[in-house]
Amino acid sequence: MNISVLQRGSGRDLVFLHGYLSTKESFTPQIDYFSAFYRVTAFDFPGFGQSDPIPAAWSVGDYADFTQNFLRERKIEKPLVIAHSFGGRVAVKCLSRGDLFDRAVLCGCAGIVPPRGFSYRARVKLYRLVRRAAPKFAAKHFGSAEYRSLSPLMRESYKKIVNEDLRADAGKIARPVLFVTGENDRETPVSSTKVYHACVKGSRLLVLGGCGHFAHLDDPLAFNLAAEEFFHEV
Repeated sequence: MNISVLQRGSGRDLVFLHGYLSTKESFTPQIDYFSAFYRVTAFDFPGFGQSDPIPAAWSVGDYADFTQNFLRERKIEKPLVIAHSFGGRVAVKCLSRGDLFDRAVLCGCAGIVPPRGFSYRARVKLYRLVRRAAPKFAAKHFGSAEYRSLSPLMRESYKKIVNEDLRADAGKIARPVLFVTGENDRETPVSSTKVYHACVKGSRLLVLGGCGHFAHLDDPLAFNLAAEEFFHEV
């Protein structure tokens, strides 16, 4: 696979994992800041940005496998990690398997599937009925805008990703984790982050006021300082 990689700075390794339908450039304020103290590595996941497409409908576990192999091939051992949203899913899966990462800052971390009530189940049944009769109409009018923008292969991957709840994986994490969330985040709300916080023993939780799902971009100074302080703890 051809993977688009950005590496800057020197010293201890710090890796960035971006969100879904995003790229490594979404961490530009963090890369600019932390590359003065660390050797920063940011890459586009397969299927995103300038990297090659995925060869099959990858799950979170497949992206975690890729990340482990990517770091191993580049001899990046026990780096620090900053991850956002989908990148947080991948980081949680990696952390659950052992000590791939030393310390992790997970912002707007996705992976907690909310309770799904009657209206959701009814919509799924309606979608399945419409799909049988008019598949093109169903593809155009059902699902999120994010889902509708994807290719057929990426849609199959997306379904695997968003339907996997990572609470059990989070419960296996033994490394220090700081969860950061924006108080106005609608994609991964504070309540979802609190579930993660409860699952990961000894983890920290920081709620940034006035921020949304991209808290690291809404208030980069507060985010960067909190992450730096967390990384420097012994």
